Amino acid sequence: MSIQVDLLHTFTGHDGPVYALEHANDSENFFSGSGDKLVSSWNLDPAIPPTALINVGAIVYSVCNVPEKNIILIGESNGGLHVVDRVEKKEVRFINHHQGGIFDIKYSLENRHVYTGSADGSFAVWSLDDFSLLKSYKLCKEKIRNIAINADETNVAIACGDGSIRIFNSVSMTMDQQYSAHALSTNCLRYHPVQNVLVSGGRDAMLNFWDTTSYKLIKSIPAHNYAVYSIDFSMDAAFIATASRDKTVKIWDATNLDFLVRIDRESFSGHAFSVNKVLWLKERNLLLSGGDDKNIKLWSVSSGMP
Repeated sequence: MSIQVDLLHTFTGHDGPVYALEHANDSENFFSGSGDKLVSSWNLDPAIPPTALINVGAIVYSVCNVPEKNIILIGESNGGLHVVDRVEKKEVRFINHHQGGIFDIKYSLENRHVYTGSADGSFAVWSLDDFSLLKSYKLCKEKIRNIAINADETNVAIACGDGSIRIFNSVSMTMDQQYSAHALSTNCLRYHPVQNVLVSGGRDAMLNFWDTTSYKLIKSIPAHNYAVYSIDFSMDAAFIATASRDKTVKIWDATNLDFLVRIDRESFSGHAFSVNKVLWLKERNLLLSGGDDKNIKLWSVSSGMP
């Protein structure tokens, strides 16, 4: 497959590294979180300036929009979980449970759960309805970097700093699987939207593909020069995007798992420093990337003739 990649715009405005990118309620807008302590709302039209949603007083590592409840969940460097009313733009609840930064937040509407992973090595499950703590697990001494939920919301996968992946049953909240996935920290993971595959990226710069029926390794690729920080699938399940400390974004064929293109500064006016997050936008083959250079870049990715 041949693909065309074009840089459509570079969004500037944050005064710190961009660590979080998140969908808004529609395909024209998105949210970001940064080392400048702000969560901001952006429109894809560059003529419309960004809006600062809230300053949480600490580095923002994770942002999770819950459109069904008109709230945004924010995880910050001191371990605080902020529940923010998206319409009123004000904090309605603050939860202080984790003893380290919250690197990821996910939610399951099916199970009425919110999941948080922290630098203190803990994974917590909260009620989506009243934010009561349902379960908290100390999984490792290292950081919990990322959380993924499969398509039918029956399994929750946890990327652990000890190099392992832990798989939890989302109903019983018991751990069904635990296996070594990377030589160093497992940094990020995503379930394939249409295949029985879990993709993981690690500090070892490897991209690994796991069969979710057996959790056996299908394929292992030396994907980047340095740590892989983020993985996301395009909405049509055609592409995988990965972001790395090596300052690049790479695009992969999601069907046969082949490499397609390397988006760097020299050839594509990419990021100057580490790329921390990638996010495919809804209903479009548009890709966002955010990095340590404080920039958010908007890419158009389209397939050519095979």
